[in-house]
Amino acid sequence: MTNIDEDRLRPATDDVHDDIYAENGSVRADFLAMVGAAIADRDVLFLRQNVARLHESELGDLLESIQPDQRLALVRLLGDDFDLTALTEVDEAIRLEIVEQMPNAQIAAAIGDLDSDDAVYILEDLDKEDREEILAQLSFTERVRLSRALDYPESSAGRRMQTEFVAVPPFWTIGQTIDYMREEEDLPESFTQIFVIDPTFKLLGVIDLDRILRTKRQVKIETIMRETNYPIPADMDQEEAAQLFEQYDLLSAAVVDDNGRLVGVLTIDDIVDVMQEEAEEDIMRLGGVGDEELSDTIIDTSRSRVPWLLVNLVTAFLSASVISLFEATIEQVVALAILMPIVAGMGGNAGSQTMTVTVRALATRDLDIHNAWRVARREIGVGLINGCLIGTLVGTVAGIWFHDPHIGGLIATAMLINMFAAAAGGLMVPILLNRAGADPAVSSAVFVTAITDTTGFFSFLGLATWWFAIS
Repeated sequence: MTNIDEDRLRPATDDVHDDIYAENGSVRADFLAMVGAAIADRDVLFLRQNVARLHESELGDLLESIQPDQRLALVRLLGDDFDLTALTEVDEAIRLEIVEQMPNAQIAAAIGDLDSDDAVYILEDLDKEDREEILAQLSFTERVRLSRALDYPESSAGRRMQTEFVAVPPFWTIGQTIDYMREEEDLPESFTQIFVIDPTFKLLGVIDLDRILRTKRQVKIETIMRETNYPIPADMDQEEAAQLFEQYDLLSAAVVDDNGRLVGVLTIDDIVDVMQEEAEEDIMRLGGVGDEELSDTIIDTSRSRVPWLLVNLVTAFLSASVISLFEATIEQVVALAILMPIVAGMGGNAGSQTMTVTVRALATRDLDIHNAWRVARREIGVGLINGCLIGTLVGTVAGIWFHDPHIGGLIATAMLINMFAAAAGGLMVPILLNRAGADPAVSSAVFVTAITDTTGFFSFLGLATWWFAIS
């Protein structure tokens, strides 16, 4: 029998976070070392006492921190003690890597204990054959619930919803409803609202739990129910659903089908995840890196980045062609070649600032036709002011550097022009792409950079050519 390190068998502490996390928020190195040693020694007792007890999010962090071969070994050693919910907390690549190595029977057994939204989150990435085999091993009711959720479009409210909810008819009394909640075993673990439905499951209204607790038992449900706040269509995009939660401070919301029938419920914990995912997605796309994750392979990461690098290469040649038009001017005054990157670089940075604000405003629907002109005036005004300030500063430094005030004046003027173009481009490019149906977070950066580089080079070199021609 393998000797067991007594230190590794220490009892679980009350504060799990302090138990496994370092001050910087990462999993403690010594804890990772102990887990790695336990996996190597096949020390199942340690793993059950110190890993299986972790919260799903902590177990997810642990899975992302250990080596790939250790992940699979850990799942195998824990067996039925492995909390499958932890897979909703890891990168997609890691999740697929683990579930592909797990027997479908084990997944099916674990799926039955999960909330429906977590079960769908895991099942949706599996191959169709594996998914059907797993579903076939579930109870009829559970299979129907999950299959219906999987039929909704990806990233829709129907995919995110929980199919477990509490619904009662309007003619029930408060007392009947309370008794039902106490006695019925097949109810969600936690909920804040009870929905009111007719015999066809059409949504009639909703009652908050605090209202039920303050109402006498003989009162009928229909007398105290209120209209449902903002029922969410099942095919609504999850980002739009998250915006409703944010706008109206919802804790939960009913999800209905095309006929207004109640099919599920969205809760705030799911929406927080959606908000985080959508924010991360916008940031990643704004940088032209697609939906890649830290666990992706080198090939997958390269494949996601190359397309926009190629587009950027085309725009770079466009900027280079503008420079070639003024080759003779650059040969006469070498200072122009030295100062060109400053004009283009500052314009690019200014354009990125405006573009970032615009893309985010479009994503949150804060920017629309009613305030677009006001926002445009503000951004162009900011561009002109910053152009004057930065242009004056750069022009002064350049004039002193090259002992030529004319050079300083030329670059100051070019900087003002390019800052104006950056503000206009950073605002209009995302708006036009959005109107055309393209994702501005993905496409804007390349085109805004092309505008600022081309305008910067053309204005600076064009002004220089004109000035030398008349002087």
